[in-house]
Amino acid sequence: MMEDLAMHILEILMNSIKAGAKLITLKIKDSLNDDIIEFSIEDDGKGMDAEMAARAADPFTTSRTTRRIGMGLAFMKGLAETCGGSFQLDSTPGVGTIVKASVQKLNIDTPELGDLGEMMMESIQSDEKIDYVLEYTTDYGQFVFDTRIIKEELAGVSLLEPEILIWIKEYINQGIEQAKEDTQQ
Repeated sequence: MMEDLAMHILEILMNSIKAGAKLITLKIKDSLNDDIIEFSIEDDGKGMDAEMAARAADPFTTSRTTRRIGMGLAFMKGLAETCGGSFQLDSTPGVGTIVKASVQKLNIDTPELGDLGEMMMESIQSDEKIDYVLEYTTDYGQFVFDTRIIKEELAGVSLLEPEILIWIKEYINQGIEQAKEDTQQ
Protein backbone atom coordinates (compact mmCIF):
# COMPACT_ATOMS: atom_id res chain seq x y z
CA MET A 1 0.00 0.00 0.00
CA MET A 2 1.16 3.53 -0.67
CA GLU A 3 2.35 5.62 2.25
CA ASP A 4 0.15 8.69 1.85
CA LEU A 5 -2.73 10.15 -0.15
CA ALA A 6 -0.38 12.29 -2.25
CA MET A 7 1.18 9.11 -3.68
CA HIS A 8 -2.28 7.76 -4.57
CA ILE A 9 -3.18 11.06 -6.22
CA LEU A 10 0.14 11.09 -8.11
CA GLU A 11 -0.75 7.72 -9.65
CA ILE A 12 -4.00 9.20 -10.99
CA LEU A 13 -2.17 12.31 -12.24
CA MET A 14 0.21 10.01 -14.15
CA ASN A 15 -2.85 8.39 -15.80
CA SER A 16 -3.97 11.86 -16.93
CA ILE A 17 -0.51 12.61 -18.30
CA LYS A 18 -0.46 9.32 -20.23
CA ALA A 19 -3.92 10.14 -21.60
CA GLY A 20 -2.50 13.21 -23.32
CA ALA A 21 -4.06 15.84 -21.06
CA LYS A 22 -3.17 19.48 -21.68
CA LEU A 23 -4.87 20.69 -18.47
CA ILE A 24 -5.23 18.78 -15.21
CA THR A 25 -7.25 20.26 -12.35
CA LEU A 26 -6.86 18.80 -8.87
CA LYS A 27 -9.30 19.94 -6.18
CA ILE A 28 -8.79 18.85 -2.58
CA LYS A 29 -11.11 19.55 0.34
CA ASP A 30 -9.47 18.81 3.69
CA SER A 31 -12.11 19.37 6.37
CA LEU A 32 -11.93 18.39 10.02
CA ASN A 33 -15.41 19.88 10.57
CA ASP A 34 -16.87 17.54 7.92
CA ASP A 35 -14.48 14.66 8.76
CA ILE A 36 -13.51 14.34 5.10
CA ILE A 37 -10.69 14.57 2.65
CA GLU A 38 -12.19 14.61 -0.81
CA PHE A 39 -10.54 15.26 -4.09
CA SER A 40 -11.24 15.32 -7.78
CA ILE A 41 -8.82 15.05 -10.66
CA GLU A 42 -10.19 16.35 -13.93
CA ASP A 43 -8.30 16.16 -17.20
CA ASP A 44 -8.91 16.94 -20.86
CA GLY A 45 -7.12 13.81 -22.08
CA LYS A 46 -8.37 11.21 -24.53
CA GLY A 47 -11.01 9.84 -22.15
CA MET A 48 -12.46 6.33 -22.11
CA ASP A 49 -15.56 4.74 -23.54
CA ALA A 50 -18.26 3.56 -21.12
CA GLU A 51 -17.05 -0.05 -21.16
CA MET A 52 -13.44 0.84 -20.34
CA ALA A 53 -14.51 3.39 -17.69
CA ALA A 54 -16.67 0.75 -15.99
CA ARG A 55 -13.67 -1.61 -15.76
CA ALA A 56 -10.97 1.01 -15.09
CA ALA A 57 -10.77 0.40 -11.32
CA ASP A 58 -10.24 -3.33 -11.86
CA PRO A 59 -6.53 -4.05 -11.30
CA PHE A 60 -6.55 -6.49 -14.23
CA THR A 61 -7.69 -3.79 -16.65
CA THR A 62 -4.97 -1.52 -17.99
CA SER A 63 -4.00 0.28 -21.16
CA ARG A 64 -0.33 -0.39 -20.43
CA THR A 65 1.64 -2.59 -22.77
CA THR A 66 4.52 -3.16 -20.32
CA ARG A 67 2.47 -5.10 -17.76
CA ARG A 68 -0.98 -6.59 -17.53
CA ILE A 69 -2.18 -4.90 -14.35
CA GLY A 70 -2.93 -1.29 -13.46
CA MET A 71 -3.10 -0.49 -9.77
CA GLY A 72 -3.62 3.30 -9.48
CA LEU A 73 -7.41 3.43 -9.76
CA ALA A 74 -7.85 0.07 -8.03
CA PHE A 75 -5.81 1.23 -5.03
CA MET A 76 -7.70 4.54 -4.92
CA LYS A 77 -11.08 2.80 -4.98
CA GLY A 78 -9.98 0.29 -2.33
CA LEU A 79 -8.62 3.03 -0.10
CA ALA A 80 -11.81 5.07 -0.38
CA GLU A 81 -13.97 2.07 0.50
CA THR A 82 -11.71 1.01 3.39
CA CYS A 83 -11.67 4.53 4.85
CA GLY A 84 -15.42 5.20 4.82
CA GLY A 85 -15.41 7.26 1.65
CA SER A 86 -16.50 7.03 -1.94
CA PHE A 87 -15.06 6.62 -5.43
CA GLN A 88 -16.43 7.72 -8.78
CA LEU A 89 -15.01 7.80 -12.30
CA ASP A 90 -16.62 9.58 -15.25
CA SER A 91 -15.04 9.65 -18.67
CA THR A 92 -15.96 10.65 -22.20
CA PRO A 93 -13.87 9.77 -25.24
CA GLY A 94 -12.28 12.89 -26.72
CA VAL A 95 -13.33 15.01 -23.73
CA GLY A 96 -11.47 13.69 -20.69
CA THR A 97 -11.84 11.99 -17.35
CA ILE A 98 -12.90 12.98 -13.85
CA VAL A 99 -11.91 10.85 -10.87
CA LYS A 100 -13.55 11.75 -7.56
CA ALA A 101 -12.75 10.08 -4.27
CA SER A 102 -13.13 10.76 -0.58
CA VAL A 103 -12.05 9.29 2.74
CA GLN A 104 -13.08 9.97 6.31
CA LYS A 105 -10.34 12.19 7.69
CA LEU A 106 -10.45 10.63 11.17
CA ASN A 107 -10.76 7.00 10.02
CA ILE A 108 -7.95 4.98 11.59
CA ASP A 109 -7.00 3.57 8.16
CA THR A 110 -6.80 6.94 6.40
CA PRO A 111 -3.18 7.77 5.57
CA GLU A 112 -1.69 11.23 5.97
CA LEU A 113 -2.24 13.63 3.09
CA GLY A 114 1.49 13.77 2.39
CA ASP A 115 3.70 16.23 0.53
CA LEU A 116 1.51 17.87 -2.10
CA GLY A 117 4.34 20.17 -3.17
CA GLU A 118 6.53 17.18 -3.95
CA MET A 119 3.64 15.50 -5.77
CA MET A 120 3.06 18.54 -7.98
CA MET A 121 6.78 18.95 -8.62
CA GLU A 122 6.98 15.33 -9.82
CA SER A 123 3.94 15.81 -12.05
CA ILE A 124 5.42 18.93 -13.65
CA GLN A 125 8.69 17.08 -14.25
CA SER A 126 6.78 14.42 -16.21
CA ASP A 127 5.74 16.96 -18.85
CA GLU A 128 6.12 20.69 -18.34
CA LYS A 129 3.82 21.44 -21.30
CA ILE A 130 0.82 20.29 -19.28
CA ASP A 131 -0.92 22.97 -17.24
CA TYR A 132 -1.96 22.17 -13.68
CA VAL A 133 -4.42 23.82 -11.34
CA LEU A 134 -4.36 22.79 -7.67
CA GLU A 135 -7.17 24.05 -5.42
CA TYR A 136 -6.72 23.13 -1.77
CA THR A 137 -9.57 24.08 0.58
CA THR A 138 -9.81 23.70 4.36
CA ASP A 139 -12.26 24.81 7.03
CA TYR A 140 -10.26 28.05 7.28
CA GLY A 141 -9.08 29.01 3.83
CA GLN A 142 -8.09 28.12 0.31
CA PHE A 143 -4.88 27.99 -1.68
CA VAL A 144 -4.78 27.93 -5.49
CA PHE A 145 -1.74 27.11 -7.63
CA ASP A 146 -1.93 27.50 -11.41
CA THR A 147 1.04 26.76 -13.67
CA ARG A 148 -0.41 29.01 -16.40
CA ILE A 149 0.13 32.00 -14.13
CA ILE A 150 3.63 30.84 -13.16
CA LYS A 151 4.58 30.28 -16.82
CA GLU A 152 3.36 33.76 -17.71
CA GLU A 153 5.40 35.31 -14.89
CA LEU A 154 8.52 33.36 -15.90
CA ALA A 155 8.23 34.59 -19.51
CA GLY A 156 9.79 31.57 -21.20
CA VAL A 157 11.97 30.23 -18.39
CA SER A 158 11.46 26.48 -18.07
CA LEU A 159 9.59 25.12 -15.07
CA LEU A 160 12.15 22.31 -15.11
CA GLU A 161 14.96 24.57 -13.89
CA PRO A 162 15.99 23.07 -10.52
CA GLU A 163 15.52 26.37 -8.67
CA ILE A 164 12.03 26.79 -10.14
CA LEU A 165 11.00 23.23 -9.21
CA ILE A 166 12.21 23.69 -5.63
CA TRP A 167 10.41 27.04 -5.42
CA ILE A 168 7.18 25.41 -6.72
CA LYS A 169 7.37 22.67 -4.09
CA GLU A 170 8.00 25.16 -1.26
CA TYR A 171 5.39 27.64 -2.53
CA ILE A 172 2.69 24.96 -2.65
CA ASN A 173 3.54 23.56 0.78
CA GLN A 174 3.58 27.06 2.34
CA GLY A 175 0.24 27.91 0.72
CA ILE A 176 -1.29 24.70 2.02
CA GLU A 177 -0.03 25.36 5.54
CA GLN A 178 -1.53 28.87 5.43
CA ALA A 179 -4.88 27.45 4.28
CA LYS A 180 -4.86 25.16 7.33
CA GLU A 181 -4.34 27.97 9.83
CA ASP A 182 -7.27 29.18 11.87
CA THR A 183 -6.79 32.94 11.62
CA GLN A 184 -9.62 33.59 14.05
CA GLN A 185 -7.75 32.28 17.12
